[in-house]
Amino acid sequence: MPPSLYRVTDFLSRARELDAADTLAPFRERFVIPDEDLVYLDGNSLGRLPVSTRERLHQAIDEWGGDLIRGWDRWITLSREVGDVLAGGVLDAAPGDVVLADSTSVNLYKLAAAACAARPARHVIVTDDDNFPSDRYIFQGLAQARGLELRVVKSDIDLGVSVEAVREALDEDVALVSLSHVAYRSGAVADMAAITAAAHEVGALTLWDLSHSAGAVRVPLRSARVDLAAGCTYKHLNAGPGAPAFLYVRADLRRELRQPIWGWFGQRAQFDMAAEYDPMDSIDRFQVGTPSVLGAYAALSGAKLTAEAGIGAIAEKGAALGAYAIEVSDAWLAPHGFTLASPRAGTRRGGHVTLHHTRAWQFSQALRAAGVVPDFRTPDRLRLGFGALYTRFVDVYAGLSRLRDIAEAGTHLEFPEQHARVT
Repeated sequence: MPPSLYRVTDFLSRARELDAADTLAPFRERFVIPDEDLVYLDGNSLGRLPVSTRERLHQAIDEWGGDLIRGWDRWITLSREVGDVLAGGVLDAAPGDVVLADSTSVNLYKLAAAACAARPARHVIVTDDDNFPSDRYIFQGLAQARGLELRVVKSDIDLGVSVEAVREALDEDVALVSLSHVAYRSGAVADMAAITAAAHEVGALTLWDLSHSAGAVRVPLRSARVDLAAGCTYKHLNAGPGAPAFLYVRADLRRELRQPIWGWFGQRAQFDMAAEYDPMDSIDRFQVGTPSVLGAYAALSGAKLTAEAGIGAIAEKGAALGAYAIEVSDAWLAPHGFTLASPRAGTRRGGHVTLHHTRAWQFSQALRAAGVVPDFRTPDRLRLGFGALYTRFVDVYAGLSRLRDIAEAGTHLEFPEQHARVT
C-alpha cells in the first residue's frame, strides 16, 4: 500500500480506498456471509465457510447415499490430494511432501516421537514457554514417557521467540527443536530459516507448528530445509470446525523415520491384510486410520481457494489489515489503556493483531454484544483475526469504532469478570 495512505486521518475514507484497491476483494463473495452487519474478527480461530465447501459437502453426502462403499474407489486418495494442493499452493513444498491426517496434536506427537527415535543418543527436546499449550503438553508427556529432558526457552509474550534464545538452548544432546511458526497469542512470526539452520548445526531435527501460519503467511519449508511440520486447516484455510490436520516430512527423512502409531492407512498394500506392519515409503506411512471423507472434502475446498488467491497476495493483505488496525488502535484505543501486544512490523506479524488491556475479557464480551466477534487469550489480551479473503478494511474500521465507543461509554464494565469456558 502507498505510504501516503497511512498519513490520512480520516480512517473510514482510508478504509474505503484500501478496499477499492484490494485485488482480493472479489473472494469475499465466495464465502457464506448471512449477516453483513456482523464484524467477524476471529478467522484466526475458525475461518468462514466457503460457498464451494457447502456445495461440495452436500455433493459428498449424496455420493455416500448413492455410491455407498463404492465411494472409496476415489475417497482413498483424498488425503494425498489435499496434501498436494497444500504443498503447491499454500506451503513451500513439493507434491508428495504433505498429507492430510488426524489432528494437529496427534500429528505433532507422531512426528516428535519419530524424530526422537531417530536420534537415540540424544535426550533433549527444545520448545518455548509461549508455544501453544497442547504442543507443550505433548512434549511433556513424551519426555516423561521416554526419560527425556524438555528444555523450555524463554520467549517474549508479545514479540515471540528469538533466534538467540533458541541458539543458547542448543547443544549436541538436543534431538528435536519444536516451535510455532506464528505465535498463537501475539501473532509473532518466528525466523523459521535461522532457527532451523541453528538446530541443524548441532545435528537436531526441527518440527514446526503451522496452525497460525498456513494460509496466512509464507511458509518457507523447502527453502529453510525444515525437517517436519504439522498444522490445522480450520483457521486460515477455512475447512470448518474440527477439520483434519496435515503433516509435512522432508523427502530424504521419510524412510528414516517411523512414527509410533502404526495403522493400516500407512501400510504397504493395505488390502492384502498382512500380519506384520510394513509401512509405505511415501508420505502415506505417516497416516494411521481411516480418514474423514467429509472433513477431507472441506479441507480440499478451502485449500484450493487459498491456492487460487495466492499466498503472496494473502500475506500482503494480511499485513496491510494489521497495519491499519494498529494505526487506528494507536489513535483511538491507546488513550483508553490499550497497548499493542503484537510485533508492529508487518513482516514479523501473522494474520492477527493482539491488544492488551487489563479488562480485555470484559471488552471481548461487550464487543460480541455489539456485533463484533474477536476472541480473548490470557493474560488480558484481545485478539483480532483477519481472514484476508473475506475481511475488509471497513470491517476493521467498524470493529475498532465500536470498541472505541464501548471504551468511551464504559459499557464493558456491565459484563462479568469471570471467564467463560470458551474464550
